[in-house]
Amino acid sequence: MTVVPLVPDVPVAPRITNAPNADFGAAFERALEQAGRAFGRAARAEAAFVHGTGGLQEMVVERAQADVVLQIASAAASRVVQSLGTILNMQI
Repeated sequence: MTVVPLVPDVPVAPRITNAPNADFGAAFERALEQAGRAFGRAARAEAAFVHGTGGLQEMVVERAQADVVLQIASAAASRVVQSLGTILNMQI
C-alpha cells in the first residue's frame, strides 16, 4: 500500500509573533485612525447634504460605515480589556 501525503491547498499562515506589525497597540491605533477618517468623510457628506451639494444616500452610507468602524474598534478594545482582566486575576 502506498500512502501519498496530502499537500495543503492553502498556504500555511506565517507566524505573526515576529512580524513588525504584531503589536496590538499599533494595530489598534491604525483602527482608530481609520475610524477618524471614516467620521471625517461622514461629516463632509453631511455638510455637503446640508449645503445642497450632496445626496441623502451618500450621507447615510458614510455615517453607517463610520458607525461600523467604531463598533469594531470598540469591540476589539473591550475583548482585550476583558482578556487582560482575566489574565491579571489568574492565581499563580
